[in-house]
Amino acid sequence: MKLSTAALLSLAVTAATASPVDLEKRASPKGIDISNYQGTVNFNTAKANGISFVYIKATEGTTYVDPTFSSHYTGATNAGLIRGAYHFAHPSASSGATQAKYFLAHGGGWSKDGITLPGALDIEYNPNGAECYGLSASAMVSWIKDFSNTYHSSTGVYPVIYTTTDWWTTCTGNSAAFASTNPLWIARYASSIGALPAGWSYTTFWQYADSGPNPGDQDEFNGSLQGLKNLALG
Repeated sequence: MKLSTAALLSLAVTAATASPVDLEKRASPKGIDISNYQGTVNFNTAKANGISFVYIKATEGTTYVDPTFSSHYTGATNAGLIRGAYHFAHPSASSGATQAKYFLAHGGGWSKDGITLPGALDIEYNPNGAECYGLSASAMVSWIKDFSNTYHSSTGVYPVIYTTTDWWTTCTGNSAAFASTNPLWIARYASSIGALPAGWSYTTFWQYADSGPNPGDQDEFNGSLQGLKNLALG
């Protein structure tokens, strides 16, 4: 994900102040998340460098399809990587259901094949305006539920939620409403994950850096490779 300067500063502040939490089965498989910002990606090289999975940007709002999504998705598949798609949310633009349907129609679906990760909802700092998109905490929670339930109704799995603890606390009132259904993908650029949003006792994915030895953002899965494959099986 392409975080704004304000978002990166917030992550840095969180890194300096949050206390670490104990995780169930510390992450082992490494991954990346990418978009058109990365251009052409050599997925065979990434796999040789130890990458096991990749999340690829598919859509944003209801007007944008990432122009490199198809080539990235095909390349990751051909390299034998476990892969999934993500949607960058614009909660002020349209309903959660509308954006979930747009995501599903443009690459965000899921199939129980052991190589397709549940689609991810990238819900974070507004790159072009008010941090919480002008929504109250209760309205934001309702929007996320609308997206999540629509995705689940279509695929049978709940989407992964990508966010930061700071944004989630500010913009959802630190809602615990999703911890029992949606896997968490937390962004925190530090040596430890720190405090998590309410309800989640561990994170499924950790985005720990916005650059590194492989293209895009650098990620870890909290578990074994078999656990990652199990997530892809639903």
